[in-house]
Amino acid sequence: MDLNTAVWRKSTHSSDNGGMCVEVAANLPGVIAVRDSKDPSGPVLLFTPTEWQSFVGGLKLGRFDSQS
Repeated sequence: MDLNTAVWRKSTHSSDNGGMCVEVAANLPGVIAVRDSKDPSGPVLLFTPTEWQSFVGGLKLGRFDSQS
């Protein structure tokens, strides 16, 4: 997939101190792209809009919170 037209936005939950930094591009037809903002030329995860909605919903419900 050509990501040259992706418009990346940094998550409001990302920090500026080199910690967890996630960028999302939602302007691509039929796909949501996610990458590590510290490594913009690195790997990109691609989700369908339905998969992305399910993932974000799970985050909001705490389904991926650490149990330690």
